[in-house]
Amino acid sequence: MDISMILKPEAVRVVSAASSKKRLLHELADIAATSYAVSATEAVEALQERESLGPTGVGQGVALPHARLDGLDDVVGAMVLLEKPVDFESVDRQPVDLAFALFAPHDAGVKHLKALALVSRTLRDPAIRSKLRANNDPATLHTILTEAQAVQAA
Repeated sequence: MDISMILKPEAVRVVSAASSKKRLLHELADIAATSYAVSATEAVEALQERESLGPTGVGQGVALPHARLDGLDDVVGAMVLLEKPVDFESVDRQPVDLAFALFAPHDAGVKHLKALALVSRTLRDPAIRSKLRANNDPATLHTILTEAQAVQAA
């Protein structure tokens, strides 16, 4: 599994005005709706339900919200770079400016966990985070994410 299999180029965006965690989750759900033809309402509800179990802000300005949804055949992702970080109740109490949401079918099983581990591993790399934060072109962000894994595998 690699990031290019779960993240379409059009599912990467730079967002200038997400004023809160809730607004960011709505933005990620909207991206999923337009990129993968899922219900934005169901996506945001599933993300919020998962967040109620515990925040998915993993630290270093990164959040990895995830949820299971009807209507998907495979694990898919949506990524946002925020121009202005928001409080996400992260483990290190730092605001989030990189959010990568994963949406999986209800029966995804271990595939969902593998995708989550892959994205987490990628975004834990300080060099990758720096490159992402230094760019504001969605196509470039997608390339950084998909090439990062190829470099890590080499």
